Amino acid sequence: MRLDINLASQPYEDARQFWMRWGTAVGAVALLTLVLLTLDITGWVNARRDRATLAQERAMIAKRDQDRANAEAFLNRPENRTTRDESQFLNDVIERKAFSWTRVLESLEKVMPPRVHVVAIDPSLDDDNQLELKMRVAGDSRERAIELARRMEESRRFSQTSIVTANHVQSQTGDNEQVDIVAIYIPELTGVVAAQPTTTSDKAASPAPTGAKTPKGSKH
Repeated sequence: MRLDINLASQPYEDARQFWMRWGTAVGAVALLTLVLLTLDITGWVNARRDRATLAQERAMIAKRDQDRANAEAFLNRPENRTTRDESQFLNDVIERKAFSWTRVLESLEKVMPPRVHVVAIDPSLDDDNQLELKMRVAGDSRERAIELARRMEESRRFSQTSIVTANHVQSQTGDNEQVDIVAIYIPELTGVVAAQPTTTSDKAASPAPTGAKTPKGSKH
């Protein structure tokens, strides 16, 4: 059989090389599309999960606020005002007993930068019955006071630290910078060691007091 091929009208093409080149490119595009589609689906699933979690947290916060409002409304009734005042008084006494000037000053000493000292400090209870410290510090540099606020925030004994005001004053001692700082103080919980009761065996093993008389009829 004779085949007549006119190369001028039908040029020779290497189909295998053509499909290898374009097939590789199409496969790469398909793979990239699959990866992007997978990332898109994963992001959509994660976003949906985050939205559900956020909605659940908001519902819990709303329920807590509603319970708190109901409790406050119940305590604000005329027949319950005495109980409310007594409860607030007892909470205030308990929180103030948990406050220790010595431990507060020790905690401040650990985070106090050099050439900065406390001028005044005023502890009080905030709306959440947390110990709030309003303190004024003085020094020769405002940056050191800012460093104190940063160290307090990083400490385990203070939280929600913020600088209220910063003033430049004339002082003969060189403390020309005064900064007011507000922070929540977190008392250190100390366990109370309970006294162990004395057992019968311990009483028997304990020696008799010096000079004690031996009961009659006892054998030595």
